[in-house]
Amino acid sequence: MTVGCQIGWVIAMPENVGQPEVAAEQRTGQLPPYRVLLHNDDVNTFEHVTRSIMRLTSLNLEEAMRRTLEAHEHGVSLLLVTHRERAELYVEQFTSLGLTVTCEPEG
Repeated sequence: MTVGCQIGWVIAMPENVGQPEVAAEQRTGQLPPYRVLLHNDDVNTFEHVTRSIMRLTSLNLEEAMRRTLEAHEHGVSLLLVTHRERAELYVEQFTSLGLTVTCEPEG
């Protein structure tokens, strides 16, 4: 009498196969956050700063004016929080418009 043995294979598939947007969101969510800061200067007009903020970010007129005023009165204003590469891109873009913007790790 011959006894047979069956071997079974189990292949584990990642949960988000076929859903690249989910994987991208999960990776982005794991990147450390960076703050993008607008600094006051004595060179740019209030209007130029406000328009530049609206041009480069998704902030509306009211929020852009609020951030501009905060930088003017307190020396610095938080524009947004994002991951490092995007924060550095914002710094370059604002600098190209003549504004003083820096980024730093949040926390």
